[in-house]
Amino acid sequence: MLIVHATRKLAQRLGRFMSAPTALSAAPALGPWYATAIFWKPQVVLFVSESTLLPVFVPLAPAATVLRRFPAELEVVLRRHGAPEAFITGELSTLGDASCLPTANRSMVGVLNEYVRLAGYAHDDLDSTPDLVWLSDWLAQTPMGPLDKRHGSADRELVALTASA
Repeated sequence: MLIVHATRKLAQRLGRFMSAPTALSAAPALGPWYATAIFWKPQVVLFVSESTLLPVFVPLAPAATVLRRFPAELEVVLRRHGAPEAFITGELSTLGDASCLPTANRSMVGVLNEYVRLAGYAHDDLDSTPDLVWLSDWLAQTPMGPLDKRHGSADRELVALTASA
């Protein structure tokens, strides 16, 4: 099950929070995701894995289907990072239904805010609409404080996770 902890501004775009899942059949290796809306033109949603801090961008429009479109964008990002096929297949198989909850981890909200700030710099420097997969890849290479005592950046954390899976 895909569990997304959405910021208030994203939840307003999606319409509402959904109920918490009663039981998980299989937990994704990348864990729950945190997400926020970024009001660029075109608008996008930034998803960040709680376990690895891997960022994934998804176009916001149409907002009603953004959670259903997320697994396809995640697959593209995982392939770009060279994740093993078995890991990708296993991860995507656990992302059936989606549950959208309020944020529950202040540290993750800080990571979202930092990624949004950094992505804004890249977005402002580009003349055209940015390649969202490239932007995700670029952000994944950024050292992040919560990963200091582990692997330092989301791309390295993903490599370590897939090696152990």
